Amino acid sequence: MDSVIRGIAIYVVLLIATRLSGRRTLAQMTPFDFVLLLIIAETTQQALLGDDFSITNAAILIITLFATDVLLAFVKSRSDRAASILDGNPTVLISNGKIDEEAMDRARVGVGDLLEAARAQHGLRTLGDIDAAVLEVSGGISIIPKEG
Repeated sequence: MDSVIRGIAIYVVLLIATRLSGRRTLAQMTPFDFVLLLIIAETTQQALLGDDFSITNAAILIITLFATDVLLAFVKSRSDRAASILDGNPTVLISNGKIDEEAMDRARVGVGDLLEAARAQHGLRTLGDIDAAVLEVSGGISIIPKEG
């Protein structure tokens, strides 16, 4: 039972840490983010297993983590509020061609990130070519070009 409680606790801690770190980190991983991910993975492994490295304990933890994920997916499918709390909401970064600096700062998205998405999605070269940009829940940036 101790493994199940540890598994759920670590899942919740990682979920909270991921939500607080922002969506940008999920979509665009830098070398620093990769190293941090490796360290977190090792720390998490130690916290989950404790002193019990048995296959049984590992299996219990794997089942616990998957069950927790399935349970939260079920809750999110039944409640828009829960989905919003767990996954967040899309963030409008540019609206009618105007940049929302506050939203950009909160999301830790730079102009370079917007331009990269604009080039990749539509071949746009400047911010002036963008009518709207939205940071999606997945961490990706959706670009809507100006007409004409």
